[in-house]
Amino acid sequence: MSSFNYVTKETLEQMKIDLQRMKSVDRPAASRAIAEAKEKGDLKENAEYDAAKEAQGHLESKIAQMEGILANTRVLDESSIDTSKVSILTRVTLTNLNTKKQVTYQLVSENEADLKMGKISVTSPIGKGLLGKKPGEVAEVQAPAGILKFKVENISL
Repeated sequence: MSSFNYVTKETLEQMKIDLQRMKSVDRPAASRAIAEAKEKGDLKENAEYDAAKEAQGHLESKIAQMEGILANTRVLDESSIDTSKVSILTRVTLTNLNTKKQVTYQLVSENEADLKMGKISVTSPIGKGLLGKKPGEVAEVQAPAGILKFKVENISL
């Protein structure tokens, strides 16, 4: 895939909300924590001040990272997705040929991946192995436990 981060419109909106919260709520709170710690005296021996400065550094790093991600984010329109083959945002029903169990996953960007919700990243080993497969085809995925074989049963949105 390219260096773009493909997400749904809902995920993009949530990312923007999270960034806005970090800038408008978390950043002022970090500044207040530093100011309060400064009032407590000698900065050389003030662990609270050091902790507040470190927390502020982590927050600024997260803000910069989120801004970078958003700059490279593209919204995918579900109506333009081809369901004849596995691609990002498709929902894929698979049969694990080793265990004969069926599972359904939605392929999403790294930021949206959540295995508990059945969402796997297109950059994960399974995601990479499934991309481009059509119903009836078998994907072989290299895993730490060996090669896993998944038969693509169905592709939908």
